[in-house]
Amino acid sequence: MPELPGDFAVVVAAALVEDIGNGDISAALIPADAQSTAQVISREDAVVCGTAWFNEVFRQLDSHIVVDWQVRDGDVICTNQTLCSLTGNSRSLLSGERSALNLLQTLSATATQTRKFVDAVSGTGAVILDTRKTLPGLRTAQKYAVTCGGGSNHRMGLFDAFLIKENHILAAGSIAEAVASARQQHAELKVEVEVENLDEVRQALDAGADQLLLDNMALATLREAVMLNREKNNGHARLEASGGVNLERVSAIADTGVDFISVGSITKDIRAVDLSMRFI
Repeated sequence: MPELPGDFAVVVAAALVEDIGNGDISAALIPADAQSTAQVISREDAVVCGTAWFNEVFRQLDSHIVVDWQVRDGDVICTNQTLCSLTGNSRSLLSGERSALNLLQTLSATATQTRKFVDAVSGTGAVILDTRKTLPGLRTAQKYAVTCGGGSNHRMGLFDAFLIKENHILAAGSIAEAVASARQQHAELKVEVEVENLDEVRQALDAGADQLLLDNMALATLREAVMLNREKNNGHARLEASGGVNLERVSAIADTGVDFISVGSITKDIRAVDLSMRFI
């Protein structure tokens, strides 16, 4: 399993403050000492993700609640499958229900969508990458979910790798100058350059970029870029296709020989997986 992000407890705390505020007035209708058992059930096929966030909701609310999981992150689940059971104080179960499900449903959605893309390029050698197009406040959580779905993380933010785009190039003067400046400032970090045509591919390869982001290129152009990379430096640079990627054409993109395909929709265009928590 991938390592949990260090801020998952902070994310949960923010979700609880947002939902409960100064108190759950509906849960207060229940006797304070009432105990209940509940189950979380899937209403559709999916890839589950977010169990640690779900657990943390109830740990922060009431450490006496017991959550017994029958699945783990990354597992494929089916319709009407019981994912876990919970036992404990009724008020605590009710107060944590929505925050816990919101996180579990959202992260499962990202993992599920990622798995669809991963399956679509299976056997090609291409790796599905995420982007920075994540839901506000859930960057690390969604990137964890991508790995649970079989994808890989591109970069966490603006601080851990260079991505030199059109405006950076214009401001720096040229692709070569931008790459040289990046090497001078942080020689230990990966340098990627976004390119839009074959001339820019040549410039980025000549500048010694570690990776090229091939933006919105036609399939034929992607294949030419792959050949250029092989001819110029034996494929030293890694090539990433991006822009207009969907499930209908991702396999064809992968067949061009690119190393990576970045997909913004796996984090930003998701629909929460249908899960419910029922008292029994």
